[in-house]
Amino acid sequence: MASTGAKQAPKIVSKTSAGGTGAAGASGGPPIMPLASPLMGKKKKPFLGMPAPLGYVPGLGRGATGFTTRSDIGPARDANDPVDDRHAPPGKRTVGDQMKKNQDDDDEDLNDTNYDEFNGYAGSLFSSGPYEKDDEEADAIYAALDKRMDERRKERRELREKEEIEKYRMERPKIQQQFSDLKRKLAEVSEEEWLSIPEVGDARNKRQRNPRYEKLTPVPDSFFSKHLQSGENHTSVDPLQGSCLNLGGLNTPYPGSMTPGLMTPGTGELDMRKIGQARNTLMDMRLSQVSDSVSGQTVVDPKGYLTDLNSMIPTYGGDISDIKKARLLLKSVRETNPHHPPAWIASARLEEVTGKLQVARNLIMKGTEMCPKSEDVWLEAARLQPGDTAKAVVAQAVRHLPQSVRIYIRAAELETDVRAKKRVLRKALENVSKSVRLWKTAVELEEPEDARIMLSRAVECCPTSVELWLALARLETYENARRVLNKARENIPTDRHIWITAAKLEEANGNTQMVDKIIDRAITSLRANGVEINREQWIQDAEECDKAGSVATCQAVIRAVIGIGIEEEDRKHTWMEDAESCVAHGALECARAIYAHALQVFPSKKSVWLRAAYFEKNHGTRESLEALLQRAVAHCPKAEVLWLMGAKSKWLAEDVPAARSILALAFQANPNSEEIWLAAVKLESENNEYERARRLLAKARSSAPTARVFMKSVKLEWVLGNIEAAQELCTEALKHYEDFPKLWMMRGQIEEQCENMDKAREAYNQGLKKCPHSVPLWLLLSHLEERVGQLTRARAILEKARLKNPQTAELWLESVRLEYRAGLKNIANTLMAKALQECPNSGILWAEAVFLEARPQRKTKSVDALKKCEHDAHVLLAVAKLFWSERKITKAREWFLRTVKIEPDLGDAWAFFYKFELQHGTEEQQEEVRKRCENAEPRHGELWCAESKHVLNWQKKTGEILAQVASKIKNTF
Repeated sequence: MASTGAKQAPKIVSKTSAGGTGAAGASGGPPIMPLASPLMGKKKKPFLGMPAPLGYVPGLGRGATGFTTRSDIGPARDANDPVDDRHAPPGKRTVGDQMKKNQDDDDEDLNDTNYDEFNGYAGSLFSSGPYEKDDEEADAIYAALDKRMDERRKERRELREKEEIEKYRMERPKIQQQFSDLKRKLAEVSEEEWLSIPEVGDARNKRQRNPRYEKLTPVPDSFFSKHLQSGENHTSVDPLQGSCLNLGGLNTPYPGSMTPGLMTPGTGELDMRKIGQARNTLMDMRLSQVSDSVSGQTVVDPKGYLTDLNSMIPTYGGDISDIKKARLLLKSVRETNPHHPPAWIASARLEEVTGKLQVARNLIMKGTEMCPKSEDVWLEAARLQPGDTAKAVVAQAVRHLPQSVRIYIRAAELETDVRAKKRVLRKALENVSKSVRLWKTAVELEEPEDARIMLSRAVECCPTSVELWLALARLETYENARRVLNKARENIPTDRHIWITAAKLEEANGNTQMVDKIIDRAITSLRANGVEINREQWIQDAEECDKAGSVATCQAVIRAVIGIGIEEEDRKHTWMEDAESCVAHGALECARAIYAHALQVFPSKKSVWLRAAYFEKNHGTRESLEALLQRAVAHCPKAEVLWLMGAKSKWLAEDVPAARSILALAFQANPNSEEIWLAAVKLESENNEYERARRLLAKARSSAPTARVFMKSVKLEWVLGNIEAAQELCTEALKHYEDFPKLWMMRGQIEEQCENMDKAREAYNQGLKKCPHSVPLWLLLSHLEERVGQLTRARAILEKARLKNPQTAELWLESVRLEYRAGLKNIANTLMAKALQECPNSGILWAEAVFLEARPQRKTKSVDALKKCEHDAHVLLAVAKLFWSERKITKAREWFLRTVKIEPDLGDAWAFFYKFELQHGTEEQQEEVRKRCENAEPRHGELWCAESKHVLNWQKKTGEILAQVASKIKNTF
């Protein structure tokens, strides 16, 4: 500051000297006069005394802002002073509370605990700043962007959320769902078991069990008058007085009453008549809810009262107020509109429900008087009245309504004697001769001859009824039936059933050549009369003809309508679906006719021939199958499977020469075909013609050498015991096809059979070098090491196999079983958990996991398995075995049936099913399982392949293998 003053001093001096008066002042001259003000002597400024412009802040131009005075903020207040708001909530009643609250609101929580790496601080960093118009516009733009982006992914997100919720519900079901199976089992509890359940005791104390309800004693009017005369006025009651009445409110007039003179003050007199009037006033107020007090008319909707009644009556279970309301409603409806029949019917039924049958009868009879032309009222009266009275009611109804068919039918039903019924119906037909229902009811009561006479009259009175014409045609002779149907066609030219019946009539009498003509003429005639030919309806009629035994008619209908309304490119697909639909409905002749028509249109289509052949194989005879296959190979000579089916059919019929001839023809059509070579070899080897089989294989190796031909050659020598020849052939084959894993497997197994474990190991290792992704080779090598006692080496081989072939369930399963066989159950469970993580949808792993669990946990594990692999045959088989182990025979049989239906090629399922039936089924059930297994011809399954591919079982049939596998199954599960 000193330096600043030193700098400023010379400036002052210089200014003074520059003014030209410093010398005079210093020398003692006259005193210096002050300078004149610049405003003096000038005109006054125009803005002085005027109000400041809008937004003007004094001192803002020179920076004199930022300070406040006491006059701006008012007098100082202590923190404990109360606030101005007299009704402030707790915590805001003092000045200190308010200041603390404002400070808390202004301060932002910038603590580390409120910070997130992704979202930042939980609150807004700029919440304390002013919110201006541009902020609002920016927020609106961002909101529109968010909305647009949200709409783009809304459907996908909602679908994903829905799937997640469903998945969550499946994994974590509600308590209600978990106990649903137990609730369903309650239906099996008998009445004796239910009654034998002991009652649960009441653990509450005596006072809680027997609460003392408040007792209210009615007080006589004399009590009121006595205390009013004595002038007492109590607002509380002393319990020692024995009085439980509070008289404090009697000075107040009754609310809503028109009697202010209820009590005259000072006189002590109580007017009982006024109390009665007050009660009547209250009753009038309640009744005004139902009726209009102004006009006296009901305000009940006459159209909606039946709905109200229907909603009340079923809920009646002892609450009399509902019945009273319904009764009041219906009474008002009856009085408002007495000629409305449903009102009387509903009233009668209400009384019937409440048990007042006589009142209901009286009401409905009154209804017949008020509504004599209502059919429904008379029928309801006949229903409510007892037998003889009902007849009288019906007779009275007939007099009022002589044309009512329903009343005549009811009259016939009331009669117990057949003659009386006939008499009533004939009387009815005299009055109402055009009623088809009456004619049909009357004809049903007659004998065939009388029925034919009546139907002759009926078709005259009702010529447009198809049913009457067809019924008459069925009762007539052949010639008369033809005439009847011709007349029917003249009267009803637009109905297809008459034409179909005519065709069935001709077929039944042996005129099958007329059937096609009649059906074709029917299509032409119906189209001429403007009838649209509905293909589905005609096919349904054909199915009905098939079930009725009219084969020619059904085939003629199929041929006539099968091509109607179908595009040319859709014909094959549609016809195959129609054939499958007919098979599903049991109409086999219809399906056969569809296949025959399709084969005429598509004679060179191999797929159509195959479908027709499989149809004949499953539903036809051997002769029909062979005839079809002969036609098939003539049209499709290059289709090997058709030749093989024909040869197999002959072989199964033990006609070996015919099978050979078919295969010879197949060779001519398909030279050097591997399938036909192998089929010929199998035919010879199965019939013990081993030399012929060897020669065929030698020819095949020279003319059509393939890996399968070499494999079959090795297999033939192996099963015949020629081990050296088999080894030589195997070595030769591996020179050409070293990447064919089955040859390496056979080489190793032959060495194992000869007890040459080192050579077998070498064969497997060489095979794995060439075929590292062959899972069976890895498993064979692991089994070999386990058999020789090298458990560690077997475990290492399986680990190496899993590295080379990830997500292979068979390798994981073998690893688990290896540890389990070694007695290391904990390691087996750990491996199973890892396996299910890597292969979560593997059925064989889940099936094994079920039986790795302890018995109490198996059911839960099976539920998890079914959630993951709902349609896997191995899981279904595991569930069936689980029910079997729990002795739930019926459920086990259901699951076995489901398993073999979903996967008929799984031999293990058939073997377990057969074993189950051997223990718990009848001989018929056992035979049925065996036959179904032979028809299915299973080829897969761990236990099944171990037996079927064994060299000692190479000639055994399916039934023998089934029995052999079942005999080796031990139900240790």
